[in-house]
Amino acid sequence: MLNTDLFSDPKLTRQSLDAVIQLAERFKEKRGRSPVLMEVCGSHTMAFAKSGIKATLKDHIQLIAGPGCPVCVTDQKSIDAMIELTEHPNRILCTFGDMMRVPGSKHSLTKAKTEGKDIRVVYSPLDSVKIAEEHPEKEVIFLGIGFETTIPILTLAIDEAYKKNLNNYSIWLTTKLVEPVLKILLDSQEINLDGFLLPGHVSVVLGKNSYDFLKEEYKMPGVIAGFEPVQLLSSIYKLLDLLLNEKNNIINDYTYMVTDEGNVVAQQYMKKYLQLYDEDWRGIGTIPNSGFVLKEAYQQFDAKKKFKVAVRQPRKTKCRCGEIIRGILEPEECVLFNKACTPTNPIGPCMVSTEGTCAAHFQFMREE
Repeated sequence: MLNTDLFSDPKLTRQSLDAVIQLAERFKEKRGRSPVLMEVCGSHTMAFAKSGIKATLKDHIQLIAGPGCPVCVTDQKSIDAMIELTEHPNRILCTFGDMMRVPGSKHSLTKAKTEGKDIRVVYSPLDSVKIAEEHPEKEVIFLGIGFETTIPILTLAIDEAYKKNLNNYSIWLTTKLVEPVLKILLDSQEINLDGFLLPGHVSVVLGKNSYDFLKEEYKMPGVIAGFEPVQLLSSIYKLLDLLLNEKNNIINDYTYMVTDEGNVVAQQYMKKYLQLYDEDWRGIGTIPNSGFVLKEAYQQFDAKKKFKVAVRQPRKTKCRCGEIIRGILEPEECVLFNKACTPTNPIGPCMVSTEGTCAAHFQFMREE
């Protein structure tokens, strides 16, 4: 049996840190600079900060947080549109908790709820289907944001609503896909990356083979990583080893959860209900085929087609979340960080989300 306690063992963590630092110093001797690695997953960003790994390695490795937080990469117009949906009295809006405090141009979902709007935090999209069953007189809308980790369960909700013929149920889809945004990052050449620490949760659905484009098109190595300290350090070590040996392989370092093919059943559900769509990303703009919409046969559950929402141009702030998402700025470089923008008074989503880079830095890396 797998002894998962070893993944957070202090002694093994210390040994792993020393091994990683040795390889990083070898890289520096060979290349004349520190290695630049990007973690794509928001959970990795939080884990690196919380465990102290990022702070410990800062003089040896440049670890950059990428666009892996689903709340953070949702563009401001979409946020405003979701909040605008609450302005009708005959609606129940269902959402994951992270969305509640994300600032809109006028206010947040939390503020709308305090004003009497029927907004409910659910733990699963399937909970929102049940609410639609219980309230046939109301229009029930679920805010469907997320990467490939959560997209399959969104299709399960559609599957349930379709089988039960729930005409009062719909999903406001604002989904994001990993491959297109990684290609945009690499094509833009805004940052010179040496390799990727690839997302563990997303990879459970997509599988290791989904990242072949990195080595084939970009000659870029990557390692799929777990989330505990020893797992994170193991993945960094293996990525540095690939770089030192000038190999562009993709390594699965999360083998007890991720397979080569991924979750085939989840992929089939996505293929059945969804089709590719040009999606807007905060700080990046529109990326072709980087999200999903419902196929024509299921468009009665598409809230964007069902409800007309007028959204004005979003208000401008000094928030640098868009550049932080792209990895070209650290949170401390934003003039609002730890001043006007704090967890109790967030200006942008990077400070709100439990996977946000600003939230991670504020909680675990801020210097008093």
